[in-house]
Amino acid sequence: MALRAVVGFLLLLLLGLVAAQTGQVPLLAWSSHRSLWSPSAVPHEGHVVTETQLAALLDSALDSGPHNVLLFLQEKLSVEDFTAYGGVFGNKPDSAFPNLENAVGAASSSLVLPSVDWFAASAVPAFLKAKLGISPLHVDQNTLQELRLNASLPALLLIRLPYTTGSSLMAPKEVLTSNDEILGQVLSGLQSEDIPYTAILTALRPSRVVRDVSGLVPERLGRQLLQKETTVAPLRFPKEKPWVLFSASNFSVALNGTWHDLTNLTFGDRAPVDVSKSSRTLNSSELVLNYPNVGGQPLTITFHMTNIRYSVSAQHWFTVRTVVLHRPPNPPATFNGTQITAPSNYSFSCARVSSQPALEGVLVPYKNASHWKVLIENFQIQSFNVINDKFSYASDCASFFSPGIWMGLLTSLLLVAVFTYGLHMVMSLKTMDRFDDPKGPTISVPQTE
Repeated sequence: MALRAVVGFLLLLLLGLVAAQTGQVPLLAWSSHRSLWSPSAVPHEGHVVTETQLAALLDSALDSGPHNVLLFLQEKLSVEDFTAYGGVFGNKPDSAFPNLENAVGAASSSLVLPSVDWFAASAVPAFLKAKLGISPLHVDQNTLQELRLNASLPALLLIRLPYTTGSSLMAPKEVLTSNDEILGQVLSGLQSEDIPYTAILTALRPSRVVRDVSGLVPERLGRQLLQKETTVAPLRFPKEKPWVLFSASNFSVALNGTWHDLTNLTFGDRAPVDVSKSSRTLNSSELVLNYPNVGGQPLTITFHMTNIRYSVSAQHWFTVRTVVLHRPPNPPATFNGTQITAPSNYSFSCARVSSQPALEGVLVPYKNASHWKVLIENFQIQSFNVINDKFSYASDCASFFSPGIWMGLLTSLLLVAVFTYGLHMVMSLKTMDRFDDPKGPTISVPQTE
């Protein structure tokens, strides 16, 4: 029984690791205030929005938009629910979301994020509570008629919406339709009193798990909104015959707990970043990123890299020595990045480069860095021996034995041990080699004292 329990636990843990990587939920936000989200701030199709990116999108909207916030938090929700039960094929009367579609379509500004990391979505209530400085007011169908808001005072209303599966007494479409009616009742009450508001609809966890293994990599999702693959071109300097390449799917920094997403400000043909002050020598280089406006002030980020030959390996290795962030009037903050290293004819890549120990921080705070945080996801950089304007073979920061490999090895070893023990027990069985002959004398077994 104990062995069976251990095997069951390991299998559940393996399934949990897979589910944690494939869980995304949609998030829809709309407001009566204009121009809360610029088109350039919306991630490209197929991108999975992380917690820092979501915080940056909501933070800018709450700073300039209404402080009457409605959070419709559904227990489970996936993009497939909109595909299955929404009027996506022109059959609008059969849609389960008529009020939601009308609200988003008529809103002065809206934001639609099909894929948000469900850990990030589940943290939205805590983020809104900290941002507005008030506790959420739980609203249900019994208190909808008594709801009264003041446009001059901030308010955070939390409306929880259920979800069911086909095995329940109510079909999923009926529950989604009922939830849409609740949403319509809340919005109609605010519109009748002419109260400005910002509404958010998301879920605590997905209702359906993506089974395609390609979905484990956000940038290679098999199902994308426009059915095309979109990739972000790396930052090159100079434009012709570059000697440095830098790429990331998420590049964010935080000062005193306020996150700023620099991804769209760094990559792309229209990115406002200035890299003209970057320089290099034979054995060192500097990638200088100057941002004219990050949270209302300029910001400079400098990657200091060296190229040194080590006699032990008989080749040159490039290393990101430090990453320096400078935002006047604050002193420059320095992070030690010596773990970012690779042979000079290779590029360096890492799924996550962070200054936070909880995220296996590769960047170590060194000087004046206590108020700063850095997070770079799908990071890749090369500063020497760039050929044909492309990254060379990548030296990855991840070890060969990933958590999935370790779990597979441990499970296999456990099953082999059980099989070996059972085989040994079977082989140790012995049959009788002497039998009692009824015509002969009875076999007697002498007893020793």
